[in-house]
Amino acid sequence: MAVGRTRRGVAERRLDAARRRGQRSELAARVVTALPLIALAIVLVALGGWVFAAGVLVLAVMGLRELFSMYERAHPAVFPGILGLAGLVVAARLGDAGTVLLAFVASLPVVFLLGLGGPRRIGVPGLTVTVFGLAWIGVALAHAVLLRELPHGDGVLALVLVATFAGDTGAYLGGRLLGRRRLAPAISPGKTVEGLVIGMIAGTLGGWATGLYQDWLPGWQALVIGAAVAVIAPLGDLFESFVKREAGTKDSGRVFGAHGGALDRLDAALFAVVVGYWVWRALL
Repeated sequence: MAVGRTRRGVAERRLDAARRRGQRSELAARVVTALPLIALAIVLVALGGWVFAAGVLVLAVMGLRELFSMYERAHPAVFPGILGLAGLVVAARLGDAGTVLLAFVASLPVVFLLGLGGPRRIGVPGLTVTVFGLAWIGVALAHAVLLRELPHGDGVLALVLVATFAGDTGAYLGGRLLGRRRLAPAISPGKTVEGLVIGMIAGTLGGWATGLYQDWLPGWQALVIGAAVAVIAPLGDLFESFVKREAGTKDSGRVFGAHGGALDRLDAALFAVVVGYWVWRALL
């Protein structure tokens, strides 16, 4: 009996060690995958203008194509959807939030008319998925362009992205190390309440710490923006999990190999840039 217990103890310790190695390997892979995106984001944000808008449009098209692939059975309108994305980004670059709203409202009849003339006549499911993609992906990334155009928009956008990344990393580590209570098991079984709390703290601190390098930004404002992002970004992550669960898929795509698609990397940011824009606009 003692020998059996000893063998089981050794096996359990080996299993725990293997699990910890797997967790470290997965974390390293997540960081390595994120680094090129962070570098690209820094370059685009620094350049601003039409270069930034073009980069945002490319990301938006990638995300929209992934959404359309997940819901291909609905037969969404691909070309009208991409045209709608371009309209939203251009509206954000040349106008303001009201211009973006006008472009979004105009996208419904445009998608409908162009969809009727396409090779496969659009139906209500296809129209719904197309307009949903414009609302979720297009309007959100148009807010990234709007935010970049505000005074000190480059610095605030960098703060928003850092807070989002810090919150996501904190939630992942917190969930792995301390997670016990499932947050939303029917939507995303891996997310925990403990991970959510730790992620929100990490995101808030990440935003505040980024503000330390912006001498024009008071510390309390950096803390407010970081806290707002830290609260709303996890909802964006959960929302994308819901969309994938409804589509019956694990990842939105394979552009990043085993680490998923563009939407898997942008999910939290799609909500974060919107709240970042409106909070910063209120603070100006």
